[in-house]
Amino acid sequence: MTQTLAVPRAMTIAGSDSGAGAGIQADLKTFAAMGVYGTAVITVVTAQNTLGVTAIKELPLYIIAAQIEAIISDIGTDTVKTGMLSSPAIIKLVSREIRRLGLTQLIVDPVMVSKRGDRLLHKDSVEYLKKDLIPLATVVTPNIPEAEVLTGMTIRTPKDAREAAKAILSLGAKNIVVKGGHLAGDAVDTFYDGHEFSELRSARIDTKNTHGTGCTFASAIAASLAKGTPMLEAVSQAKTYVTEAIRLSYQIGHGHGPLNHFYALPPQGMRHTT
Repeated sequence: MTQTLAVPRAMTIAGSDSGAGAGIQADLKTFAAMGVYGTAVITVVTAQNTLGVTAIKELPLYIIAAQIEAIISDIGTDTVKTGMLSSPAIIKLVSREIRRLGLTQLIVDPVMVSKRGDRLLHKDSVEYLKKDLIPLATVVTPNIPEAEVLTGMTIRTPKDAREAAKAILSLGAKNIVVKGGHLAGDAVDTFYDGHEFSELRSARIDTKNTHGTGCTFASAIAASLAKGTPMLEAVSQAKTYVTEAIRLSYQIGHGHGPLNHFYALPPQGMRHTT
């Protein structure tokens, strides 16, 4: 007899990374590692590896909408995480579907540029991100360069990060995490819920295996929220998960390698290379 369990569900709406370090692939790995059933809506197909992005193709809007409808009409979801949306048309479509379907736990990772500097968001998309999507967000997770684009500010200090957090929250989001990985010193993320600030600190890890950290962080928050974890605790758990996945990463490819999303599992099939 088949046993029926109530499994937490998380849906990612993002781009596909053929190198599997970021995007949809990183999101699904994170969901699985954290005990959540993950579903995926692909917005963009990219040809990329650890060295860079070589091609990008946006999917037709009706295919994106059909994926969302197929998932929600049958499986449903407890949280939604957005990543690479790339164009104004895709942002408007996703925002409209989130409102229409009444999806209320939304984690927005405002993906703009890849780890190697490849542009993943059209320049004219930023205003639509601010106007249409961020006001629906339960939490927004920009890194320093993304926060600078969203606010027009220069961020060089923790105080600057707090001011940027206030500015982004004023766009309508409920919570904000300004990730501090681009600042000097320890990796300090600034969380703001509109009432008080919290700093989440970890030691900086000397590695180039950081491809997909932003996707993974936002997906880890989505996974924890899907399980009913309170917001600040969910962000803290995501911080710990990403830190360990970086610390225990392994080298894949010749550029910025991926995180080890399954670091908590026993290593399988590992071999030494020379």
